[in-house]
Amino acid sequence: MKTVRKQWLEAISVYQLVLSFLFMGPFFSLLLLFLLFTPLWSFSVLYLVWFFLDWDTPNRGGRRFAFMKTWSMWKQLRDYFPVKLVKTAELPPDRNYVIGGHPHGIMSLGVFTNFSTEMNDFSKHFPGIRLTLAGLSFIFYFPFYRDYTASYGICSVNRRSLDFILSQPEPGQAVVIIIGGAQEALYAIPGTHHLVLRNRKGFVRLALRHGGPPHPGAPDPLPHRGGGRPLPHAVHAGSGDTV
Repeated sequence: MKTVRKQWLEAISVYQLVLSFLFMGPFFSLLLLFLLFTPLWSFSVLYLVWFFLDWDTPNRGGRRFAFMKTWSMWKQLRDYFPVKLVKTAELPPDRNYVIGGHPHGIMSLGVFTNFSTEMNDFSKHFPGIRLTLAGLSFIFYFPFYRDYTASYGICSVNRRSLDFILSQPEPGQAVVIIIGGAQEALYAIPGTHHLVLRNRKGFVRLALRHGGPPHPGAPDPLPHRGGGRPLPHAVHAGSGDTV
């Protein structure tokens, strides 16, 4: 039985991630613009210089900080749903891997928790594998939010970025691509599996180009979390329906 404090911490961790995703980028974009017309304009100028100098980093493997991947906030996020990592195969570190993540869900929280944090000990289960989660390129256009996102090991999901990672001389590079993309979020219905693959075969070509078949990475979506409350999910609408 979870204590009230534990329940609050878990809820805060989810709100932190969701609110950061929704508002952090627009907020800091407006703040930088506002500061340009105040005595603190130099802060905006300095950050914008950094922004342009660092523009290509998400296309070159990104950056990561160990303390962000092991941040205790992610433990609360993991426990809220909960998210588990079940190992079904070995990944020898003498080769590279393309891992197809599924399902996308509303915010890819299962894929994020398992593959972009160390809360389920991915590096202990698969020693020698340097894992990078690929996310939508547009998130790296927002000041400060791009740095926050990159700090826990997310790169841009485009061919140039993925080729750069998988072409590194050190073996054991792995990229996780959420195959269905945002379109798959429309099918986030508890208890169902709907994989979007039409016109999304590039990950197969990417894997073959770098020496091997793609590997599945599919967190099993739980229909209910602790306490019997159903998980939030998208409204399912057919073609021509009004939502």
